[in-house]
Amino acid sequence: MGRYALQRLLGVIPLLFVVSVLVFMFIHLIPGDPARLVAGKDATLEEINGIREQLGLNLPLWQQYIHYMGKLLHGDLGDSLRSGLPVSDMLKSRFMPTVILTFLSLGWALVIGLLIGTISAVNRNRWPDYAGMLTAISGISVPGFWLGLVFIQIFSVELGWFPTGGVDSWSSYVLPSITLGAGIMSMLARFSRSSMLETMREDYIRTGRAKGLREFVVVGRHALRNSLIQVVTVAGLQFGFLLGGSVMVETVFSIPGLGRLLVDSIAFRDYTVIQALLLLFATQFILINLIVDMLYGVLNPKIRYASN
Repeated sequence: MGRYALQRLLGVIPLLFVVSVLVFMFIHLIPGDPARLVAGKDATLEEINGIREQLGLNLPLWQQYIHYMGKLLHGDLGDSLRSGLPVSDMLKSRFMPTVILTFLSLGWALVIGLLIGTISAVNRNRWPDYAGMLTAISGISVPGFWLGLVFIQIFSVELGWFPTGGVDSWSSYVLPSITLGAGIMSMLARFSRSSMLETMREDYIRTGRAKGLREFVVVGRHALRNSLIQVVTVAGLQFGFLLGGSVMVETVFSIPGLGRLLVDSIAFRDYTVIQALLLLFATQFILINLIVDMLYGVLNPKIRYASN
């Protein structure tokens, strides 16, 4: 297992390098002059050139990238062009709301999605199967921003059960987590159902039933566990998307997280913050896929043995 983990970890290093190059180049392709943004509208040409030299924007791109990576390896993400605050401090203050929202959304979506998928597979072509798949299709079809606005109107404005926005208490995360996790739950339900149906056709499932094992043991211990590889794949990928894709939900519910910070930074063309956020989201996605690979080896030893 250690060799398998080391191989996967070494494969991540060149990928992180490529991501850093792409993010750096992408930021420099965005229209606008950061030096002019910092200097202000009434700045003279000499002031703008001085700021451009101070920020290192007068250097060739390859030199700018080397300076950027040198600071990055020392944990220096630069300063915000808008506020002048260190970008790392801004990310720290916005990190926890996004992480809490992501884990809550994925947590309930994973439990409910697996439950619906398992019940639908066991009761194939019967009313629990139809009800479960109708729920799954509805969750995928309904746009997240519209669902969030409906939740605010019903449960916040009319009933007054939950806050309309912010993160003043744990109740503030209820509606956003349901909104963000609805699509993930639906996808997990469909994948777990199809995976369960495929697994339950295997010979060892028929053998277990022939030996007189209870249906709960056959489904829970044998069929469900061997169906988890596809579910882990989907859950891992969706977790990466949730961390970087909570922009819409955080904007609708006014949550001061990383997604909301990205929207504000794009609006004010705060290039250093945008660059740091894109790099953070990409790195999180890569590391989550690495963790998913590790889980493959735990759930199915054949995978890690085949890589040796």
